[in-house]
Amino acid sequence: MTEKKNSSKKIIVGMAVLVVLVAAFAIIFSVFRAKPVEGSKSITIEVVDKEQKSSVYDLKTDVEYLREAMEEAEGLEFSGTESEYGLMVETVNGITADYNVDGAYWAFFVNGDYCNYGIDTQPVTDGDAFKIVYTVNSEE
Repeated sequence: MTEKKNSSKKIIVGMAVLVVLVAAFAIIFSVFRAKPVEGSKSITIEVVDKEQKSSVYDLKTDVEYLREAMEEAEGLEFSGTESEYGLMVETVNGITADYNVDGAYWAFFVNGDYCNYGIDTQPVTDGDAFKIVYTVNSEE
């Protein structure tokens, strides 16, 4: 009987330790994960259309994500299709990129690198330079 009691105590203690470890890891993750920066930020959004014509939008903003910054950029117009992943941009400044027609799409870059996130979740930090480029897939 004592053996069974000791075994039960070990299981309970083990479960308690596991719960504490999971809680600790959750707290550490929430503290150290990548977060958008809030505050006054100066950013640039450049649009390069299919004729290689460039339009530049300089912004001072407090937004957290690229889509919000694009919405604030005076003169920048864009639209697309909402999906479970956010907005899929199809038209920028009146120019539509249709992948199904000619392999064209709007490519998004931040500080010279391809964006890893969609515009709804791409963080905006002070000094960022975004580029939206009309691109045609060369493999077509």
